[in-house]
Amino acid sequence: MAIKPLALQRGDTVGIVTLGSPLAAETINARIAYLRSLGLNVVVGRHVYGANGFLAASAQERAEDLMGMFADPAVRLILPSRGGVGVEGILPYLDFRFIRMNPKIVSGYSDITVLLNALTQLSDIVTLHSLLLIDFKPGTPPYNFEQFFAATSSVAVPRPIVNPPALPLVSKVPGNVSGPIVGGNLTSLTGTLGTPFEIDTRGKILLLEEVHEPVNTVYRYLEQLRLAGKFDDCRGILAGQCTDCPDAYGVSYSDVVDNYIVPLGKPTISGLASGHGEYKAALPLGALANLNATEAELTLLEPAVTYG
Repeated sequence: MAIKPLALQRGDTVGIVTLGSPLAAETINARIAYLRSLGLNVVVGRHVYGANGFLAASAQERAEDLMGMFADPAVRLILPSRGGVGVEGILPYLDFRFIRMNPKIVSGYSDITVLLNALTQLSDIVTLHSLLLIDFKPGTPPYNFEQFFAATSSVAVPRPIVNPPALPLVSKVPGNVSGPIVGGNLTSLTGTLGTPFEIDTRGKILLLEEVHEPVNTVYRYLEQLRLAGKFDDCRGILAGQCTDCPDAYGVSYSDVVDNYIVPLGKPTISGLASGHGEYKAALPLGALANLNATEAELTLLEPAVTYG
């Protein structure tokens, strides 16, 4: 069973890190102010405000910021400012054994996907495919905060993951399976193939979502995962949203799901609100879930956190 970090409570400390691309200082400061308005304390990594081209700092410097948050006993939640690119570069500099001994809640999506799955696989801790620092702002859909704080502050299970009413989950391939959730951003997952941090889908429920990529590129990445055996090994598939993904040659993302994921024959639901979409479910990676694809239902069987 995966290790669960301690639950988040009012007055706890959040550690802010920038692990990939830079984010404007005024945006970071505004989001930190919002976190504080929620009754949370904040500490900031040395390179949070850094900017070195399309990266915030060197891979080693960004990794040092992250390890510093795991080493700080006051920090309960580690919240990356954004994703972007470059998160995979920090992985060789992380001490996964130390992280296993000092588990914290780590939340994010986008390029943070590679970190979440690496921590789950190599440190055996539950991570959270959910909000980034940039999402803590006025006007964020209440659904997102309800999902986030239900996952980070409560141990109540089973917990159904219910999409907003306007976005019903859709059954694509019937079946009923259980297993830990893994996955996230398709581009980022594909980038781990052939590395020591390659995603392990064996016996898992595989979550996939994407943003901005034309659907012919989405198809290419799905084929890479298929050829790498990642669909052979998984128990079921959560086809999340493809946010702002242009059609290609008259083919839509829905067509790609129907033509290339459905024939895999794994229990599958589509339309899950996650990642880059406006609405973001909070999905604990590494925790046991039930995928009832016949009824288009996803239920978390394990909490993401513990009360200790």
